[in-house]
Amino acid sequence: MNQILSVQPPKPNKPKKEKRQKMRNNTGGGTIEVEKIVRFFAIILIVFGIIMIGSGSYSMYQNSQTGNTEAKPTISVQETSDTQLEIEVSHSTPLQRVTYNWNGQDPVELNASGKKSVTQTIEIPTGENTLNIYAVDQEGKETNYSRLYTREGDIDINFEVDGSNLKVTATGKNQLSYMTYRWDEEEEQRVDINDMSTEQSIEIPMGQHTLTVSVVDINNTTETKEQEVKGVTKPTLEVTTDGSANFVIRASDDEGLTKIEVRIDEDDNQKYVFNLDQIYSLDQRKQFEYNKFALHDGENKIEVTVYNESGVSETARVLVNK
Repeated sequence: MNQILSVQPPKPNKPKKEKRQKMRNNTGGGTIEVEKIVRFFAIILIVFGIIMIGSGSYSMYQNSQTGNTEAKPTISVQETSDTQLEIEVSHSTPLQRVTYNWNGQDPVELNASGKKSVTQTIEIPTGENTLNIYAVDQEGKETNYSRLYTREGDIDINFEVDGSNLKVTATGKNQLSYMTYRWDEEEEQRVDINDMSTEQSIEIPMGQHTLTVSVVDINNTTETKEQEVKGVTKPTLEVTTDGSANFVIRASDDEGLTKIEVRIDEDDNQKYVFNLDQIYSLDQRKQFEYNKFALHDGENKIEVTVYNESGVSETARVLVNK
């Protein structure tokens, strides 16, 4: 007997289906939790980055503020030609004052107040001259510049103090015609030269004065030079004997004496120094007398030198036989 078998696919087991459904649900829930964690850490990193950037920017700001506080004006000098210089002063904050002068004379002030930079072109005087530049900002930060510049010209003028006179020398590449000079704003005095060089001795008036000298050659080339000079007089000094066994020193000066040196018989071992400015007041030092140096038998060679407040000295030499 033939039997017909019915073959059908087995029906799925319901409990297994539910189990797979639960697994899918569990997997989906895990995905949601991971996303939350990633977002959380991303927010933390963003906040941390903002903090770090802010901190770095603040630090850079602080550093820049500190740098600005400690900075000083910058001075730059360029030789634009054989006869000219360009001065440039710059700063990160406004300037208060900028000045320059040659050889310590009266300063020339530039228009720099409230500016962060200023530029000025100046002439180089002939000969050897020292340029001094000073700059200060509104916070009191200062900068100084000093340098020697040499310029060869057709005429070279030099000053030299010689006691109570000022010696003026001038030399030229061509024959010099004449020289003029004046003190302050007084009338000019003229000296004819007609030579390649000249040397003139000019008496210095008492006090602080400015001498202006101009020299002209045969080609009408003119060179002018100014110099501030303080006129002083030498101390008065007298060395005598008192008719006994001593010699007497009498000295006076309107400014006041500062020091007296005494040497006997040209022997440095018998050299005496009196620092009057360490002993007496200024009024007491305008006149001085000393009579306690004893003379020895025979020939006495006495040399006395006195100095005043300006450093001007006077020397007396006396030969006394006892």
